[in-house]
This record gives sequence, C-alpha cells and structure tokens, in this order.
Amino acid sequence: MFKKNDEIELVIDGYTAEGSGVGHFDGMAVFVANSAVGDRLKVHIIKAKKTYAIGKIIEIVSPSPDRIETDCPYFNSCGGCAFRHISYQAELNAKKDRVEQAFSRLARIDIKAESVCGGETERYRNKAQFPVGFDGDVKIGFFAPRSHRIVDCPDCLLQPEDFSEIVNIFREWIKDNGISLYDEEAHKGVLRHIYLRKATATGEIMACAVINADCLPAVSDLAERLKKNESIKTFALNINKEKTNVILGDKCVNVFGDGYITDILCKNRIRISPLSFYQVNKNQAQKLYEKALEYAAVNGDETVLDLYCGAGTIGLSMAKKVKRVIGVEIIPEAVEDAKINAAINDIDNADFFCSDASEAAQMLKEKGIKPDCIILDPPRKGCDNSLIKTVSEMNPERIVYVSCDPATLARDCAVFKEYGYNADRLSVFDLFPRTIHVESVVLLTRG
Repeated sequence: MFKKNDEIELVIDGYTAEGSGVGHFDGMAVFVANSAVGDRLKVHIIKAKKTYAIGKIIEIVSPSPDRIETDCPYFNSCGGCAFRHISYQAELNAKKDRVEQAFSRLARIDIKAESVCGGETERYRNKAQFPVGFDGDVKIGFFAPRSHRIVDCPDCLLQPEDFSEIVNIFREWIKDNGISLYDEEAHKGVLRHIYLRKATATGEIMACAVINADCLPAVSDLAERLKKNESIKTFALNINKEKTNVILGDKCVNVFGDGYITDILCKNRIRISPLSFYQVNKNQAQKLYEKALEYAAVNGDETVLDLYCGAGTIGLSMAKKVKRVIGVEIIPEAVEDAKINAAINDIDNADFFCSDASEAAQMLKEKGIKPDCIILDPPRKGCDNSLIKTVSEMNPERIVYVSCDPATLARDCAVFKEYGYNADRLSVFDLFPRTIHVESVVLLTRG
C-alpha cells in the first residue's frame, strides 16, 4: 500500500473513460493524465484512496510506441483534448476497445465493432462555445480540466481558423467598450459565452453572444465589426440569466441576418438555428447516418419513428426511401427547423412534433401506430426504462440506436435484451478526434 507523495514506477495498460492512462501497482489502479498505453513511468502520487490512486508523471522511463509529439501548446492546460500525445490509430483502437468493453462489462453482451470510422483530426468542429472572463486581462478559451478556470486559447486546432478571427473581433470589442464579463460565483457581468457555428458545405457562420441580461451594451458596434466578415450570415443574442452551468438559455434575439445558417447533409439542405441540435462533425455525421440507413434496411414501404430527432437530420436522410417518417423532439425551435428542413427539400412524408420522447412513444402506441423501424438518438444520459418498454411494445422489426456515451448505450441495450431485442451489429464513429468522446450506432432486432 502506498500513500500521497510516494513515488512509484508504473506501466500503463489501459485508458479511463476520461482519457487518463491507468496502470496497476500492488493490485491497485493508478490513474495518470497524459500517459499512454505502453508507457513505463516514474509517477508521483498526488491522491491515494483505499481502492485507487491518482499520479502525476515525473519521468517517462520508457515511452509507449504510440507516443507522438504534442502539436498544441494548450494541450497540458486546456480541458478539450485528451489524446494529442498518441497516434491517431492508437486513439481509434482505444475508443473501439472502450465501446466493446462497455458492452462486455456493463451489459454482459459480447459484441465486436464491425467497423471503426475515423476522420480528420484538425479543424473538423462546426461548433464552439467559448467561456469569457477576466483575470488581469480578457480570457476567451476553454475551461481547464475539473475546474471553471478559463484557459485563454487564441487558436484551437479543432476549430475552423475562421473562429479564431471572430473571437479576436469579440476580444477587441470587449476591450474597446469595457464590456463586463460574467463572474460565475457572483453571478454578475453581462457576457457569458461566445457561441459560433459553421455550415461546412456552404461556409456560412452564425455568431451568438450568450448574455446574463436582456440586452447587450454596444451591440451595434459589435454587429458592425462582425459584418465585415462576409462569412457571418447571422448574429444573435442568447439570453441566459440563470445561475447555472448550462451554457444556453431558452430565448434568442436576432441582431442581423435570418437567425439561421444552412448546411448540406446526406444531400439535404439543413437549416440550423442557435438551439438546434446538429452534429459537430458534419463529414463524420454523414457516414454515421449512412450506416444507420444500412442498419434500418428499408425497402420503401416502412414507417420510421425518429425519436430525439433534433432538426430532423437522421429521419430526413431516410425519408425518400420509406413510406413515412415521424419525428419527435422536445426543443420547439428544433422542431420548427425540422419542419422547414422537410419543406425546403420537398419531403412531404415526414411529420415532426414537439414532445418528450417517452410521452410521444406512449401516445403513438395508444393510437395504434406500428413503426417498422425506430431510430433512437438520445442525449448522453440515454433512454429511460419507460421509453424502452414502450418502444419494445410497439414491436418494430428493427431499432437503430445512435449514442454518444458507450456506458448508457450498453446499459440500455441490456434492458432492451430483457424485452427480447438483441444487439446484432455495432459500428464506432469518431466524430470527436483527439477528445474522449466517441459515437456508436447499434442495430437491435427482435429475438
């Protein structure tokens, strides 16, 4: 047994869900940030508990063959990336293993990923939310790991270069106009976050200021500065006066432009407003949706129920290949976007309505709706048991489950198994290279 401030030699043999390396010393797990599987390290213990310890690298005695030179000056201080110190193939292997191990350990389901799809590792994100604050100077960037201390980041390698230019416009405007920046503890200050979205296919950009007020001082000056960037199609204010860690509020006020941007996904034009859910990696999302369509195995005569449909992207990608699509989403603005997306793509067999997924599924079941295929794309917390029960009782031939969290996906698939649906096929998609996140799609079939 060891204690805080001990120094040990450790071999890293795995990764945690948070991206830290893990090794074992005298039978105890030791977690070490920025380590790589295969590293032999000299480690300083900074926290020792009864069942685990946390260590810090003192020396890399023998580096892992997966190790590479870190290409970002903010990697060790910013909480965004977890895997900039290992090769991309090693990262893909780790994410595949994480998904498969979730099924094996948490659900006792033995399933292997039939494909692991990687993509661009730089400049792939189409959305960024930058917290702003003041610490001797204006700070705009990302929160440090396990804290709300802002690490100033003039250029993130995951974001389009356009975003860095726009952040600089905000930075200069803040300084020139003495804009008060939000203080979480005091719940004072006006500007909370800078929120940017870009349509990959069209190049259109949306800028949004998240504010702790009903209006923004010097907003006309900011608007004029933003208009000089011809890619910025629209600029809006998002009002969030709640004392919360949730970034966006429910109300948006448009300053200029139409209040939305338009991208192209799976050959459909997709309208994106500030509150719409839209995958942050468009190119990888398209590959994932193509796999979802393959798993759905539609032949033109099916009714598809798309739960947690967001702006309708998955359902609309299938609409021209099925008889009917029914989409359900709890965010009103996203539902309106989904309806408009159907209209602008001449899709007349898709209906979208605003509701909680569980309540909608129950209502549709009571009405006798019998979908042939149900698409599930829930938030990170997954599906509740009542929804799984209702979906199973609707008796679809296939359920296609898209998930951003392997643990809740495995948990839910175990519950589906109790209702007679088995996880038959699994594919892994890296929509978030260099971060801890991974996306999966599973085909569930009856019996």
